[in-house]
Amino acid sequence: MSDVVRAWGPDVPGIREVLHATFETHAYPAHTHDEWTVLLVDEGVVEYTLHREAHRTSPSTVSILPPHVSHDGSSALPGRPFRKRVLYLDAGWLPVAAASAAVARPILDDREIVRAVRALHRAVVHPAEDFAAEVLLHELRDRILDQGGERRPTPADRPLARRLRDLLDERLTESYTIEEAARVLGAHPSHLVRAFSRAYGIAPHRYVIGRRLQLARRLLLVGEPPSTAAVVAGFHDQAHLTRHFRRVLGVTPAAFARAS
Repeated sequence: MSDVVRAWGPDVPGIREVLHATFETHAYPAHTHDEWTVLLVDEGVVEYTLHREAHRTSPSTVSILPPHVSHDGSSALPGRPFRKRVLYLDAGWLPVAAASAAVARPILDDREIVRAVRALHRAVVHPAEDFAAEVLLHELRDRILDQGGERRPTPADRPLARRLRDLLDERLTESYTIEEAARVLGAHPSHLVRAFSRAYGIAPHRYVIGRRLQLARRLLLVGEPPSTAAVVAGFHDQAHLTRHFRRVLGVTPAAFARAS
C-alpha cells in the first residue's frame, strides 16, 4: 500500500480545505495551522502531541484542533496504516474562548458529533451539495459549543425563520448560501440555521431540496424530460435530481414520469 492523498477547496463558506488521506509510513512533524482542524480517523489509530500533551484518536472519536497550536501526528500502531478525513475551517468558525477548551480536551467521543462530521464529509465530496455542507457545518458548530457549555440557549425566532424561508423560496432555483442570507437578514449564520430548524422542524438544505423536488415533479408530470426538469428546478444536474428523487420518493424521475 502506498500513501494516498486527495485535497480540494470546496465552494462552501467556512471550509478552506478538505483532505482525505491514507498513510502507511508518513508521520507529520510538529506544525501549526491558522485555521481550525477537524480530524476524523476512519481506520487505524492516530497519536499526536498537541501543545506538549499526548493524545490518541480512533474511528469512534473526532479531534478538534485550534488555530496556531503546535501538533504532530502518526500511526499509533507500528506497521499499520491509518485513514483519515480532515476539514480545515476558518479561524472564526468557533469563538476565541473555545481554543483553550480544545487544547485541554481536543478529542470528542460524542456520537452525535461523530455522525455530524461524517455527514458533512458525505456532503462536501459533491459540489451539488455545497448548500447542505454549509448548513451541516453550522449544525456541527452548535453541537460542539453545546457540549462544551459555551453556547447560551437562544429563544425561538419565528419571524427570522419566516424571513429566511421567504428568501429561500424567492431564490429556490438559484445557488444561494446561508452566509449570503445572513448578510441580508443581519443574523449570524448559525443562529439563522438554528432558528429555521426550530421553527419548521427541518434544516434549510432539506427544505430547499424538498421544494425543488416538488417543482421537478410538476415538470415531469407535464412531459418535461428528467434532464430538463433537473436544471429548471435548480438541481446541479440529472444525477443530483435522481439521487434525491430516489431517496425521497423511492423511484427515479424517469420511472415516476413513465408511471404518470
